[in-house]
Amino acid sequence: MVISEAYLHRFVEETDWYNGIVLGNLLPDGAWKGLPRPIQSWLRNYIGGTALYLVSGFLWCFYIYYLKRNVYVPKDAIPSKKAMLLQIIVAMKAMPWYCALPTLSEYMVENGWTRCFSSISDVGWPAYISYLIVYLVFCEFAIYWMHRELHDIKPLYKHLHATHHIYNKQNTLSPFAGLAFHPLDGILQASPHVIALFLVPTHFMTHILLLFWEAIWTANIHDCIHGKLWPVMGAGYHTIHHTTYRHNYGHYTIWMDWLFGSLQDPDEAYISKAE
Repeated sequence: MVISEAYLHRFVEETDWYNGIVLGNLLPDGAWKGLPRPIQSWLRNYIGGTALYLVSGFLWCFYIYYLKRNVYVPKDAIPSKKAMLLQIIVAMKAMPWYCALPTLSEYMVENGWTRCFSSISDVGWPAYISYLIVYLVFCEFAIYWMHRELHDIKPLYKHLHATHHIYNKQNTLSPFAGLAFHPLDGILQASPHVIALFLVPTHFMTHILLLFWEAIWTANIHDCIHGKLWPVMGAGYHTIHHTTYRHNYGHYTIWMDWLFGSLQDPDEAYISKAE
């Protein structure tokens, strides 16, 4: 399908709007408007991603460890400040590399290489919802297998994923562990969001929002609080993943683990320990 220059310009205008919101409110125009477009996108993604990670992490930790102390997490299971600081350091070292992924996807969208559409009105709500479901199912499937292979292929685990799995007990896991990965590991696990753009017609803004939603979601599933909201792959399931290394590889839901035989229910695991 040939996409007109006028239609592609709508994507450019949209990313310019994002840049104005973030960069325009934080930096003088002369400091960023003369930069190449990919650098503008990367800078905006870096500032936005860092702010989202730190603000959401601090607020969530303050709520569960201090305002609700001993309600959600026992006192002896609260990670130390040193452990959380080390997680922040690992995440911040990786953040510049993480931000290359949305920058790349924006570049490809602006150049018409993907199947993105600019407005929901271009396809209508029924088609938008159908495409979104297909997009999410693809990402769920691909992230599951990407994560599982990062465990099963030993060199990948040793050199990439083991960085994240040093947090293998409840008192070492915190919301800040959510992005504490080797940079390449984090990019590989998020890459299905970009690959999907070539396969599934995708609303551009929805794609960007889902990429940044990852920072909030991964913080949530590392807080060790079992929300018991079926079929969500919440922190109860993911804590088991960090302690057994062999279960619960899924991302948003438990369905892929159920389908491929790697699911372990937190309630059943608790009963087994009690016995």
